Amino acid sequence: MRRIYFLLPDVDVARKIVDELLLARIAENNIHVIAKEGTAMADLPEASLAQKSDVVPAFERGIAVGGATGLLAGVAAVTFPPAGLVLGGGALLGIALAGTGFGALMSTMIGVSAPNSRHAQFEEAIKEGEILMLVDVPKARVDEIEELVKQHHPDADIEGTEPTIPAFP
Repeated sequence: MRRIYFLLPDVDVARKIVDELLLARIAENNIHVIAKEGTAMADLPEASLAQKSDVVPAFERGIAVGGATGLLAGVAAVTFPPAGLVLGGGALLGIALAGTGFGALMSTMIGVSAPNSRHAQFEEAIKEGEILMLVDVPKARVDEIEELVKQHHPDADIEGTEPTIPAFP
């Protein structure tokens, strides 16, 4: 799957494009709309917290950093065990998994409150009232969907395609 970014001038154009995408057999749960706070979006598929925030990249970083830290702490605990304890591979694995879980939890909590870093380039346009639409489509249909939007809505700016989208959100 690929994620296509469209910057649209207003809600009316967004509604028309959503209707056209639905007719082109793009599922509604693959269309995400982001607008400035207070914009009346009524029937538009609003982006969820997972798309609006930095939760997914933060989760990925948390797993990596937490796992590495847990592994280092496990190696230190096995190498220099507390007095009277004999620690082995199970302890190493347990500490590494605990570090991974803790890192994922903490970074996700931080990522939920941070705006999505992938959308930073669109912040100013959104503040000025433009609509950001994210459409997830199979790789083979990217050109078709971009052409469909260009053909019917020359005022819509195609802002590029993200090479891959996360498996979850």
